[in-house]
Amino acid sequence: MDTNKITNNTVKEAFEAWQKGDSQLWLYFFTPDAKLLDDGNPRDFIKFSTNAIGHERFTSIDLVEDNGQSVYGQFHSDTWGNFRTYFKFHINSAGKIYLLEIGQA
Repeated sequence: MDTNKITNNTVKEAFEAWQKGDSQLWLYFFTPDAKLLDDGNPRDFIKFSTNAIGHERFTSIDLVEDNGQSVYGQFHSDTWGNFRTYFKFHINSAGKIYLLEIGQA
């Protein structure tokens, strides 16, 4: 999959770690107290990351918005099947992701 559509370097590198199933590298891009909203509902970010990574992935990138911080595309989950989703990354002034919003698009 071509990730060159993602113009924000932090998001691109985190996204590529997610796609590779590398949870240690994925977590490197986030603050220690990172938050997760799933369709607007708070979830445990660490639990989500360790349970989903390697079992869920984007199969295409359809749209990138918000200066490269919002990625929309087709998604595959071993548990939930295939659907269209988004990941919206919020980055602090130190370049770390402090909030990830995910959901069905």
